[in-house]
Amino acid sequence: MRAGEYERLALALAVESQIAPIGAAPTSAVPDRHVISSLWDEAVILKQLGIGKPLIARMAQRALRNGTTIERELLHGGGVREDAYYAGMARLAGLPFVDAIEDGQVTDIRGLDSQLQKPTHIRLNHGHKPPVTVIVPEARRFADLTATLARLPGLRTSLAIAAPATVRRAAWRTGAGRRLHSAINGLFDTAPRFSARVVLAGRQGFWIGSLLTTFLTCLMLATEPTLLALHITLTFLFFLALMPRLAAVVQSRRTRPCTTATLLPGEGLPIYSVMVALYRETDVVSQLVASLDRLNWPKSRLDIKLVCEADDLETIAAIKALAPGPHVEIVEVPAGGPRTKPKALTYALAGVRGDYVAIFDAEDRPHPDQLLEAYQRFSSAADDIACLQAPLIIANGKASCVSALFSLEYSALFRGLLPILARCRMPLPLGGTSNHFKTHVLRAAGGWDPYNVTEDADIGLRLYRLGYRAEVIHRQTLEDAPTSIPVWTGQRTRWFKGWLQTWLVVMRSPSLAIAEMGSCAFVVFQLLIGGMLISSLAHPVMILFLTQSTLAMMGLPGTAMSIMDKVLFYTDMINVLGSYAAFLALGATKMTRFETRLVSWRWIFIPVYWLMMSLAAWRAVFELRSRPFFWNKTPHSPAARPEKEAVDGTAPQP
Repeated sequence: MRAGEYERLALALAVESQIAPIGAAPTSAVPDRHVISSLWDEAVILKQLGIGKPLIARMAQRALRNGTTIERELLHGGGVREDAYYAGMARLAGLPFVDAIEDGQVTDIRGLDSQLQKPTHIRLNHGHKPPVTVIVPEARRFADLTATLARLPGLRTSLAIAAPATVRRAAWRTGAGRRLHSAINGLFDTAPRFSARVVLAGRQGFWIGSLLTTFLTCLMLATEPTLLALHITLTFLFFLALMPRLAAVVQSRRTRPCTTATLLPGEGLPIYSVMVALYRETDVVSQLVASLDRLNWPKSRLDIKLVCEADDLETIAAIKALAPGPHVEIVEVPAGGPRTKPKALTYALAGVRGDYVAIFDAEDRPHPDQLLEAYQRFSSAADDIACLQAPLIIANGKASCVSALFSLEYSALFRGLLPILARCRMPLPLGGTSNHFKTHVLRAAGGWDPYNVTEDADIGLRLYRLGYRAEVIHRQTLEDAPTSIPVWTGQRTRWFKGWLQTWLVVMRSPSLAIAEMGSCAFVVFQLLIGGMLISSLAHPVMILFLTQSTLAMMGLPGTAMSIMDKVLFYTDMINVLGSYAAFLALGATKMTRFETRLVSWRWIFIPVYWLMMSLAAWRAVFELRSRPFFWNKTPHSPAARPEKEAVDGTAPQP
């Protein structure tokens, strides 16, 4: 259809329905006669419901632009309350309106979860009374409903109308126990080789115990040779772990910054879901809702799930007090261990409506165009791209030495290392937030592992083993780092514990992991995850070795030292100083001038930061034995006022 023909049809629609002209759509998105007919059907019903003509016209323009319906635009930005709208439809149809569904009225049958994604109908049982089917009618098909009722008036006794939110709430409550059981046990029951529920497999426990026993025996019987062997082994492993970061420093200097064109919403955009797991987050709820409200995506195509623990009444009340729009849904997760973020997300995954789903944290302030960039990348990427990682940028780098060094670390990881790994088609250790997934792939993979306390690293490795890859995008997410040592240590302990869980899961069957990942990717995994664990655990020992060698060199002439001692000394120096240098260089070169000013002179505390990481790593080892699934909650506070400028759009671009 040519643009001129569209304009005549649109004008005819406006005249026949006695509403203001809808206006011409862009020539690249001219709808066909079926779309015009559907708009006409909606306009007739909406007029009968008492919706004003100018409002119908404005919502019709949005519907044409977003590829939705007038009804959907009315409910997601037209100022029409969902309950009042469907109550009006019930009066128009002459059917009862159900504003609440009591517990026990709905049976948990196969397919009930489909009503979480697209509420259309649900069956209510009333004891000795006949059952009633509650429906959620659409304006464009309302004439068919009234015609059927006129032809079969007896149906009126078995039908009622409810709002979509009412049907969803009933479905969530009815299937809560089943979904909770699936979220906790689903991955372990269907693919136990991917689950961290078993901390140590029998074979792993045997080998670890044997190695420790052998080491302690040798240490008692031959102390000096054993310590020398330990020194050589740790020095070699530390050096291997350092290589990827040194290579990233060299490679990153050759990398040109990518530019991303700003997209505009257009017809046919898919539904995009956003999930945020919240627990005791009353302080940041208002900031979170405001940040999500700035996302440049039509609200009629947005599905936001704020996932809360059912007993976290304060956070739930804080969200309800803000009265977010109908595109925002509170998902209450029933109590049940382990109480972890991945369990909550997997529970809520059953209700996700979008073709794509993004994960954010409570304190996040994502760039408004991040969803658009992710959609553009997914649309042009190969089919095996299942996940996109947006860069995380620390906005409070000036707050303390801890947050300054944290910002250096994040810059090195998200803007230095991950883009190189993605280009080389290697597995990515994802961040815990700002991940964008293809929903069907995420569901097929089993969702997140509720027993792994770094669900991000786990799902990244699992998707890679299943034949998928991850890439990076460039629109950032701002978040605040911990500013105190105790909070940082608790968070980092959990991270190290989860990385150790992930490494143990992969290493249950190394031969199978190599077959699934490929030899090169398996080596990269060992250098990244295993190397990070080894370097953090061994760092104090390396400093001790370096100090001992330095004192020995100061007390002896150079000719008195053996070649082995000299090689170890220089390698230890490369390991320790190279770690500090790579940490600083890879992070600082990817920062903007604004960010480097925030860090300022605090980079001199990098050696202390490394010792803090070592402390957290050792705590993680012992905690894996005593509390393997304990989730150390990181408290969050609203962003400081000086950071508002960065949040509102002038944030540094990677």
